[in-house]
Amino acid sequence: MTVISIQSQVAFGHVGNSAAMFPLQMHGIDVIAVPTTLLSNRPGYPTIRGHVLEAQLVADLLLGIEERGAVDTSSMLLSGYLGSPEIAAVVADFVARARAGNAALQYACDPVLGDRDRGLFVQSDIPPLVRDRLCALADIITPNHFEFEWLCGATATTSSQVIELARAFMARGPSIIVVTSAELSDTPDGQIETLAVERSMESFKAWRVRTPKLPISPNGTGDLFAALFVAARVRGQDMPGALGHAASAIFAVLERTAARGAEEMRIVESAELLVNPNHIFTAVAVRS
Repeated sequence: MTVISIQSQVAFGHVGNSAAMFPLQMHGIDVIAVPTTLLSNRPGYPTIRGHVLEAQLVADLLLGIEERGAVDTSSMLLSGYLGSPEIAAVVADFVARARAGNAALQYACDPVLGDRDRGLFVQSDIPPLVRDRLCALADIITPNHFEFEWLCGATATTSSQVIELARAFMARGPSIIVVTSAELSDTPDGQIETLAVERSMESFKAWRVRTPKLPISPNGTGDLFAALFVAARVRGQDMPGALGHAASAIFAVLERTAARGAEEMRIVESAELLVNPNHIFTAVAVRS
């Protein structure tokens, strides 16, 4: 089992591929990690070194792994933070080419665009490219609640509205939409939830999973969730199983991070919990 993961990379901390690689490997999955940035650390620290990579370099790296036969032997492509519109275009071209060469290859797009606290935090040309090109190529997209509303161009405050918007957005391409960090009108106080909608033939199914909301908000949680969800799907879990596993494992990491009072997620320290979390949160079906 192999996943090609195209995301940012940092030397210090856990975001992008620096959050995704280890969890995937802990699930027995080989990872071909292609960076879109090489940075000392994520934004938010007093200093940051390094830079977004040149689009031609990213294109060369992707061509190089194609030449090694990686596309033919991979189960899933995963993309996250892209860094520039030029890189977004390079990744879209690669995904289209890869899927044409390997019909069994699936593509999971984590549309890293922004969040409720900061709004859009990427270059202004990137979000339309992600919506119109990458999401159109994707089988799976994993936006947070803010990103989901931006992609759909509408707000969603109830589970029925999320499902309705997801079903409409699926006309653009993806057959699975997972909305993370959702806080809806019927979400109980002290809880946060993730909703998933799946299209199968002409029918739609939806699930939601709730976990306690912890008093921390470290960077990279979306990257970690996408990796955990992809790992479960690559290993053959069905939608509710994959959703429940990803939610349970990320809660375990965040619970340990909170207990340590750490600013960066304690991913490596939580190695065993990535595969066997100590609290199991079950995804339940939602009437669609």
